[in-house]
Amino acid sequence: MPVAVIAYPIAVWCGLKNWGTGVLAPMLIAVFILRLLTFRGKLSQLTFFGKAIAIVGIVLVATSVLLRETSMLLYYPVAVNALLLGVFFSSLSARQSLVERLARLSEPELPPRGVIYTRRVTQVWCVFFFCNGLMALYTCLKGDTDLWALYNGGISYLLIGLLMGIEWIVRKRLRQ
Repeated sequence: MPVAVIAYPIAVWCGLKNWGTGVLAPMLIAVFILRLLTFRGKLSQLTFFGKAIAIVGIVLVATSVLLRETSMLLYYPVAVNALLLGVFFSSLSARQSLVERLARLSEPELPPRGVIYTRRVTQVWCVFFFCNGLMALYTCLKGDTDLWALYNGGISYLLIGLLMGIEWIVRKRLRQ
């Protein structure tokens, strides 16, 4: 199921080019309903995110069909980034940031330096989701589905991977 959600931009791009919303919309609604009914995260915040983004997907697809406006389908990556920003940002005011909670799943006795580090990583992800969401919004407003698919179905995932890779390298160096 995560593959279906990650593949959303390519599925929408191909679907709009080849089939139209008459075929694409029911498939997307089915994927989002399945995700809503089956998603379970390791943390309550992640479960909330998974279910919320499925509901947003259903609303965007339904709105697209009702308004006969395919551009509504393009706003899903914007919503994903906004919700991720909200989840990560809201955890900064909690006792443990989201990244700290995730780190404690594999290292329950996180040292104080680790707590500071995970809070900083949470802040970095907040900046990333804000910037990535703005870029996703730009691609929607531009109205070029090829650009939208390229950024949201490729470049944004490369940027996520790059950030994860850099964080992994920094973490390994700090541990030494």
